[in-house]
Amino acid sequence: MIARPGGEPTSDAASSEPSLAAIARDLAFRLEVIRQLGWIVPLGKGAPLSERAEDAAGGTAADPVRDSERDADLDADLDAELDRRRELLDVIAREVAGCVACPLCESRTRTVFGVGDPSARLMFIGEAPGFDEDRLGEPFVGKAGQLLDRMIAAMGLRREQVYIANVVKCRPPQNRAPEAREAVACLPYLRRQIDIVRPEVICLLGNTPLRAVLGSSEGITRARGRVIEWQDTPVVPTFHPAYLLRNTADKRLAWEDLQTVMRLLGLEVPGPG
Repeated sequence: MIARPGGEPTSDAASSEPSLAAIARDLAFRLEVIRQLGWIVPLGKGAPLSERAEDAAGGTAADPVRDSERDADLDADLDAELDRRRELLDVIAREVAGCVACPLCESRTRTVFGVGDPSARLMFIGEAPGFDEDRLGEPFVGKAGQLLDRMIAAMGLRREQVYIANVVKCRPPQNRAPEAREAVACLPYLRRQIDIVRPEVICLLGNTPLRAVLGSSEGITRARGRVIEWQDTPVVPTFHPAYLLRNTADKRLAWEDLQTVMRLLGLEVPGPG
């Protein structure tokens, strides 16, 4: 079984119990898995799947044979859980590919669902596909995507270690901002992506995800620079990379926001200079 992640050992049994909110999130995920595929998924949210073997490793005397067997079992469970999440995401991606819920379906070349680690600690959410994304079927692959890749690398991460999605899954004509009805039509797909990946931190890129995910009436310029709690997950709004390409002076502010994300994830933040 996959170990339930916890904090530091404590003598107070009550303090080690998961919060009701965390249990509710895990139950929601289990129900989604059962609804989609009929699988029973073990509870547990916190450390990413790739780190849970380390969480379960301590506390017993060394036994090379038993340790080897336990590690093999953990690896098998982790691989199985990753496969389940990938399959759940694939199910939704197929639904998106056939979606006709708004007029954008009439002009799209391809739907653009999402990409990355299905157990990522960090999830980036953008606005909508552009020309290159519509052509290739993958989010953030044009010039804005190249900048996002550099932003991720500056955090000490790789693109394949995070999960990247957009609110709207089809390209709006002439790359205009998505309309409210288009965001509303796609929002259930995004929420299911979030429920499956269960990131520790969400970074919203631009006005559309700020309004669609948080229901905020603020613009991104006023909302950025803060950490906003949403369904027990810290959310950090910042500028969209396409905006930063046109307004390079604001890259400094975006880097401040990314440093906030790094601190929330416990990543090392480089010093000045």
